[in-house]
Amino acid sequence: MVGLSVLEKVEVFKGLSDERLATIQKYVEEIDYQKGDKLFTEGDDALHLWVVIDGEVDLRFELPVGRPTTKKNTVGARKSRKTVSRVLGWSCFVKPYKMRLSAYCASRRCTVIRIKKQDLLSICEQDSRLGFLVMRLMVEVVGYRFQQFQDIVARTMGEDILSGW
Repeated sequence: MVGLSVLEKVEVFKGLSDERLATIQKYVEEIDYQKGDKLFTEGDDALHLWVVIDGEVDLRFELPVGRPTTKKNTVGARKSRKTVSRVLGWSCFVKPYKMRLSAYCASRRCTVIRIKKQDLLSICEQDSRLGFLVMRLMVEVVGYRFQQFQDIVARTMGEDILSGW
């Protein structure tokens, strides 16, 4: 079973009481992967919230049929840190509830936890304060990721403009 000390480091569970973390803990599944293993595929139904608790996971877009995805197709990476465990798969809360990218284990090994979307929603419905806290933190995560994406686009466009001179 995943310990409360692990859950309290998850971006969207930071600051929750031990009682609330214990409620979530009942629904958490821990999974280990090896380098190159695929966690989920772009276009899959988004049924879980994923969290990287150890190692690194690359987020990649898939290439047309028959062409393997590579590190070149990586648009983001999520690493666990001693103080923060990174969330993946927040698409499970946003229509059309499909994974927008594929996820691959990028380190020698990685450990993730996942929680079924329906279980987390049920917990949040039973404890509306918990739901508010989790969704508030989820919005912060999404906002930060959007800011990171904007920075990448601006940097890429700037490099394209400069190299065109």
